[in-house]
Amino acid sequence: MINFLKKIHTNFYKASVVFFFMLLWPIAIFLKKKKERYKHINQFRRVISFLSTAVSGIFFKIKYETDIDWSKTYVIIGNHTSNLDVLAINLAAKNNHSFIGKEELKYKIVLRYFFNTIDITVNRESKISSFKAFKLAAEKLEKGISVVIFPEATIPLVYPPQLNPFKNGAFRLAIEMKAPIIPITSLDTWKVFWNTGSQFGSRPGISHIFVHKPIETAHLTLDDADTLRDNVHNLIKEKLELL
Repeated sequence: MINFLKKIHTNFYKASVVFFFMLLWPIAIFLKKKKERYKHINQFRRVISFLSTAVSGIFFKIKYETDIDWSKTYVIIGNHTSNLDVLAINLAAKNNHSFIGKEELKYKIVLRYFFNTIDITVNRESKISSFKAFKLAAEKLEKGISVVIFPEATIPLVYPPQLNPFKNGAFRLAIEMKAPIIPITSLDTWKVFWNTGSQFGSRPGISHIFVHKPIETAHLTLDDADTLRDNVHNLIKEKLELL
């Protein structure tokens, strides 16, 4: 019975995303032509995220370790346990940013708009696609657009989720571009929305998000990429273990 109700709630939530997106579609079309489209489309995504989760009884409690200068450009690193992680980071990061996501997401009715305007798709099975995606990410960083990357590359299939090893592409990118890293830990989004398997479904609830202080990379070289990767992984792991 509980799983049945969770599936109903998931369908209601997904329908609300589509409803609010279509309701505001004229605005979405207008924003594609705006010169500062990253700023406006990120704000548009925040509105869609807030409205669709709020009517579904899903809320985010975001805590910042320190005040962050959002006028700067960052590589934002998040652990990934739920589709809600994207919404959470979009709400937590108060700057212009672009997500890197798997290629198949661009065929989703709502996500297609964002991947065709400000976000980046990547085929994780293709080295050429990965190279092109990170090249585009570097170009965005040069233009002052922060980039959001989930270095686990996928949502864990085990329930409850375990933090997977991080790929080092995001950390090499940060070092090459001398961009500070902001780790963001999604503490319990999976408890509100689980994506796969027998536990699939969502429910009303509060997801807790922790935004760590920025980590400078200007003094690092590419030889430090693996160490930086492991340090950020341990930072997020330690935060998760406090639960």
